[in-house]
Amino acid sequence: MTVQKRVIDDARECARLFRLGRDVEAGLAMVTLVEAAQPFVEAMPGDVQSYWADLLASMLSDQQTQNWLSLADYLEYELVELLSASLII
Repeated sequence: MTVQKRVIDDARECARLFRLGRDVEAGLAMVTLVEAAQPFVEAMPGDVQSYWADLLASMLSDQQTQNWLSLADYLEYELVELLSASLII
């Protein structure tokens, strides 16, 4: 399994933790996840990096307002799609 696919799996697992209400554990996992995803995003075109910045801002806003389901959706769908698309690039 590649590192990038592992990050995708970690995003899905982090989303699952938020959906289960394990927000402290998920929050810690999200920090690690964002740090692991950053190098992949930096290697992508500028428009993708801009999308990443917007996505990250939305995720942090949801975390701050404790909107765990929306945050889980961003992790499981938006982030996974962004990282999966970079596998094709």
